[in-house]
Amino acid sequence: MRLATQSTPQSTTLRVYMPPSKDRTTINVQAERAVVAAVRLQNSIFDPNDPFGELVALAEQAGATVVGEIEQARHRPESATFMGSGKLEELRDLCERLEATVVIFDHDLAPSQIGNIEKVVNVKVIDRSELILDIFASRATTRQASLQVELAQLEYTYPRLRAMWSHLERIVGSGGIGGVGTRGPGEQQLEIDRRLVQRRRMRLQGEIKEIQARKAREVSKRKQDHFTVGLVGYTNAGKSTLFNTLTEPHGGGGAYADDRVFATLHTRTRAWLLSPAVEVMISDTVGFVRDLPHHLIASFRATLEEATHADLLLMVLDIADPAAEMHYQTIQTTLDEVFKDAGLSEADQPERLLLLNKVDRLPDASEILIWQSRVPGAIPICALDPDKGGTGRGLETIAQIARTQAIGPEHVYELAIPLRESKAIHDIETLGELIDRNYDANNAILQVRLGERQIERLRARGASFTIQSQS
Repeated sequence: MRLATQSTPQSTTLRVYMPPSKDRTTINVQAERAVVAAVRLQNSIFDPNDPFGELVALAEQAGATVVGEIEQARHRPESATFMGSGKLEELRDLCERLEATVVIFDHDLAPSQIGNIEKVVNVKVIDRSELILDIFASRATTRQASLQVELAQLEYTYPRLRAMWSHLERIVGSGGIGGVGTRGPGEQQLEIDRRLVQRRRMRLQGEIKEIQARKAREVSKRKQDHFTVGLVGYTNAGKSTLFNTLTEPHGGGGAYADDRVFATLHTRTRAWLLSPAVEVMISDTVGFVRDLPHHLIASFRATLEEATHADLLLMVLDIADPAAEMHYQTIQTTLDEVFKDAGLSEADQPERLLLLNKVDRLPDASEILIWQSRVPGAIPICALDPDKGGTGRGLETIAQIARTQAIGPEHVYELAIPLRESKAIHDIETLGELIDRNYDANNAILQVRLGERQIERLRARGASFTIQSQS
């Protein structure tokens, strides 16, 4: 419940909130009373209808209780404290009045800025990147995700060591007084910390490189055997719900789906049966969020390996969210960064198909028409299965498009396959629509309807056959 709304000079606002009246499901961390803060610059990206909505959701996922928020409009941030001095005093008073123990800024702050702000407000200050990293660390359940999160945290920490530690006194040198192991060339504790961090970074990078190499081999093998589809999109857009709906009827599913940010933090791949003879592999990936730290994108490269090597990307957008425009831009920007980091040119990148999810929550169809005029080919869908209260709208359309992409243009081929190639004969008859079968002394002569990509995939698997005719 909102207690007060106060207008302040220079286009600044101050709003205070009561804590949530009901329990919320949060990750298992110690709860703190938090005030969220932001400086709105001319180029700031945020939802004007709910400026702190996403940051509050992130804070709650980290286990904090958001008790207040404060923002300021400026042409440029204050170099020393990011926020103006007068507004910082308001922030200090707000924290004291609400007994807040942490301030969370909706920006990346320099170490010196964090230190200067803490001196004024007298409570712990963390920035957006640190909050996201904390959530990822708490939710990482696989060895791969844990290593990537730790590396991302070290990438974040390393340049901030000087501001984070106060024990920078010179360790005793050769002439000083100390116990065994303390004599020798003098050295600052900061230098020791940096060397330890560097050593750990190198070890993590080596382990992650091994994981990435193994993951790349797995993805390459899967791509050789199957057409691959990647689900990408903003966090909480419905990717995991769609993944379960498409794969559960065929023994897949199992992806954790919940109405909260970062419900999925690792990739899950399952079979998606598009028709009795056409099966593809579909992967659910970690959700994107605006201003995702670049080092986090780089560290999660292996997690997004499925997306970078997919044949088709399904971009899931929650069209009912007021911030859908911002989410769409974030998806596109993040994908561009991921592909750039992977060294893929635009020509080598998979096709992107926009799915307008949660259309059942719209009051009318005008929003759908606006998006379809802006992004031709965008498909309105409801990811929730009809058996679970959804409409299933658009799912057949997605399946048909994916099938067309997976098999390519269809032709009727007459193929001559050596009789010794029994596996190739079986695969061809299974994949295609068999029209006729004959034999000569050495070959099986099959007349079969297949797609061009199916022919390519058969050859990639090592199948030996000759195309005698094509129509």
